[in-house]
Amino acid sequence: MPHVSDTATLLIACPDQPGLVAAVANFVAGNGGNITHADQHVDAEFAVFFQRVEFELAGFSIPRDDIATRFAPIAEQFGMSFQLKFSDEVARVAILVSKASHCLVDLLARGKNGELPARIELVLSNHADHADIASFYGVPYHHLPVGAANKGEQEARMLALLAHTRIDLVVLARYMQVLSAEFVAHYPRRIINIHHSFLPAFSGGRPYHQAYVRGVKIIGATAHYATADLDDGPIIEQDVARISHRETVDDLMAKGRDLERVVLARAIRYHLEHRVLVYGNKTVVFA
Repeated sequence: MPHVSDTATLLIACPDQPGLVAAVANFVAGNGGNITHADQHVDAEFAVFFQRVEFELAGFSIPRDDIATRFAPIAEQFGMSFQLKFSDEVARVAILVSKASHCLVDLLARGKNGELPARIELVLSNHADHADIASFYGVPYHHLPVGAANKGEQEARMLALLAHTRIDLVVLARYMQVLSAEFVAHYPRRIINIHHSFLPAFSGGRPYHQAYVRGVKIIGATAHYATADLDDGPIIEQDVARISHRETVDDLMAKGRDLERVVLARAIRYHLEHRVLVYGNKTVVFA
């Protein structure tokens, strides 16, 4: 029997039409379920309906393994695509990192403190610098240096490690290597990248220097799903900080690091809590 706090979450997308909310609510209520959270959105321009419905499994008359099958006729009736997720399924996470350690340390600490509904299973890096940090948190650390001559070979090793560890989500915590399209294809919408700028502005190298030269009044950070075009994937979360004329490049970088930590953690949490629906190159985030 499910624990009283265990829940199921339906994530739904379909053409907007009458009766959608009632159909989903009746499915849950008609089978003894109690909805704990519900949110929805309509993209008026494209007439697309999105919904997130979370309901308790305790008292629900349909066995969890049969819920998707029993919901399928409703989905077919309304032309829905849907995902069904369960709160007791704890995701297994891998963190990829290069030289900068601030996001890595933040995520390891959050994982240790129970702030992320996931298990951080391993850290992969093209540098040896952070082995002690990972060891402190009890997470295996794998150093796989990458150069032009061995990039394909090292990516194959990385993929083998991720598969062996049954990784559900890959986090690029300032991993400064461009992943191949073949690598990304193994984890569609399951690689989250943090970009140290307010995309699409100041992409590429030395973004804070670019921002300083431009005299910006805000800087930002962007977390998004990685695609074959690494910095162009669907955006999950962004945030900004104000900048004055008195601040140096180092000041901008310090503020940027703070933003990167928070924005990446939020994006990961939204993904792990099944709050993100991707359509086209956009997202609906039920935060």
